[in-house]
Amino acid sequence: MAKLGSAQITQKLKSLPGWEHTGDAVVKRYKFKEFMDGIRFINRIAKIAESMDHHPDIAINYTRITFSCSTHDQGGITEKDFKLANEVESEFRKQEAQL
Repeated sequence: MAKLGSAQITQKLKSLPGWEHTGDAVVKRYKFKEFMDGIRFINRIAKIAESMDHHPDIAINYTRITFSCSTHDQGGITEKDFKLANEVESEFRKQEAQL
């Protein structure tokens, strides 16, 4: 899968509120009320990422979870990263609706 250019990335980010282009990745930080809310969210994303065979970098800072999506073997951002970012957003909206 080919690496996307800067203009393509900028255009695709318009449909992903809060996501940013940082280096060779698209990145977003989520805030949760409780630590375990974030961990449950990560577990759901892990299953999705495994089924896609595309795994984000995840940083846990208590109730703040940061996802960084990059296609390392391509040295940058591809369509795979935007598909995964969209899945993360979808799962987050589902979780927010349940709270």
